[in-house]
Order: sequence, then C-alpha cells, then structure tokens
Amino acid sequence: MNSVSIKSLYLPGDNHRLHLCQLSGPESNGQAVLMIHGSMENGRIFYNHKGKGFGSFLARQGFDVYVLDLRGRGLSEPVIGKGHKHGQHESICEDIPRAMAWVKSRTEKPFHCVAHSWGGVMLMACLIRQPHWIEQIGRQLLIGSKRTIRIHNPERWLKIDLFWYRLAPLIARLKGYLPVKALGIGADNETRSNLSDISHWVRCDQWKDRYDEFDYHQAAQSLTLPPTWFITGKNDQALGHYQDMCDFVRELDMQEQPCGLIGRKTRYRHDYGHIDILTHEDGPQDHFPVLSRWLHSGALPEVQR
Repeated sequence: MNSVSIKSLYLPGDNHRLHLCQLSGPESNGQAVLMIHGSMENGRIFYNHKGKGFGSFLARQGFDVYVLDLRGRGLSEPVIGKGHKHGQHESICEDIPRAMAWVKSRTEKPFHCVAHSWGGVMLMACLIRQPHWIEQIGRQLLIGSKRTIRIHNPERWLKIDLFWYRLAPLIARLKGYLPVKALGIGADNETRSNLSDISHWVRCDQWKDRYDEFDYHQAAQSLTLPPTWFITGKNDQALGHYQDMCDFVRELDMQEQPCGLIGRKTRYRHDYGHIDILTHEDGPQDHFPVLSRWLHSGALPEVQR
C-alpha cells in the first residue's frame, strides 16, 4: 500500500509559509488534483505516511496530488497560536489562489479540486470571487460541504449550538485562539477570526463577505462554475447533512450538478460519517474508486441517492 512518495513544498507569503504536500504514485496519468481541508482540520485528513487516505489512493491511481495545509495548520508556518488574526478571508483571497497558481504552473491541463467540509465553501467562494480560475479547473468533488446548517437533531444541538456557538467562543476569548488539538476535538487549531467568520456564515441567510460586503450568492448567478459532484455520508448528521448540502447547491445555482449520498442504500458497504468518509479502512475497496472515476473521466454511479 505504501507505494506513494511524499514531498513537502512551501509557498512563501507575508510572514508565513503555506505547506503543500505532493503525493506521487508509481505512474502518472497526467492529471493533477488540489485537495483542500475544512475547519479544525489540516491536510492529513487526506493522507498519512502509511499510504492510507483518499489522497494517497488518488496518487496510486496516477493523479499528481497536492494537499494544501491552510495558513497555520498542519506543516504551514507559523502554527496558529495566541494573537494570530487571520481568518477565512485570507484563505479565500490569498491562500487557496496561491496554491492554485502553484499547481497550475506544474501542469498544462486543467487541474481538479477536492474539498472536504468547510474547505468546499472556501473553494467555491474563491472561484466566485476570482472567476478567472474557473477555466483552469476540470472537475470538482465536494465532500460534506455546506454553507448553512438548518437541520435540527441531537448531534447538531451538541456540536453546533452548544460547542461551536457557545463554548468555543468563550474558550477562544480566554486562550486567544481555539486550542482544538489540546481539547481533543479535531486535528488542528482555529484562530478567533476564523471561528467568528464561520459562525457568521453558518447563521446568516445572506452569503456576503464580512469585510467588504461582496455578495457571493448574487455573483454566482452570472457564472458557470466547474462540473462538480457534491457528496456526503449517510451518517453525516450535522456537519455535512444531505439537506444542508443541497441548500448549498441551490445557493450556488448548481442544481443541474449531481448530488450523491454514500451509504448502504446507494450500494456502499457503510453509512459513512463526516470524517470516516475519508478515513475508513474500507474506502479503497468501496467508494474511493467511484470518486476517482468521476475525477478521471466524469463517470458517475447509477445510484446517487
């Protein structure tokens, strides 16, 4: 399984460096993929050094895979700590475009994008705000991505209403940042700004930038965004629920794009959740090949939902 080479690349910025992990398999099919993680995560959601994860799987299928650690996360420098003020505005306007530019410089073809959870929201916001990138992208795969959370159930009340809206801001105010790793609730820390930015968008009906009032929803109506397959796990009850994902699709005016539910009713082995849709040991024998075929050729399974 561990036939994937891992190389760390660093993209310089203003007083920071972004880490971009390059995953390469034995042979290349000439297609590149940029992978973007979500909140309280880093790029390791897609790979590890034992060759596991969806990013590693794609590399073994011949894709040239580049996994971004957003500012302060993973191996990007410096790591998030007290006093760091960057938020999702910097991710959308600076960091994701910088990674796109680097990947584009390494390939003559349009590259593909894979994003998980909130990474999908930031990716789409980047394309809407800087539409010259749209023609550079072949296909996209958004996994468990939603912009608002309107579903109500016990998991939402615990993870969103209690922790994200109430406890997290209090902890972040005391510490100067949200110490996700120390709390054991995720893979990477969050700045107070990012926590506030995400909470604002999740709660608001209008999709506007807090800093300059750019209207993403309105701007999206005049664009033809890249072919995108939106998927989520059947057991994703709060952080990427199917209904909330479909709300995001409608907000993007992309109702003609496919939406898939990964679970037993759609002929997969498990009802996957928000994280194990990317990390489950059965992924390479179950849904990973289906997702890979979409990126490679645009092929979709017969059963979506």
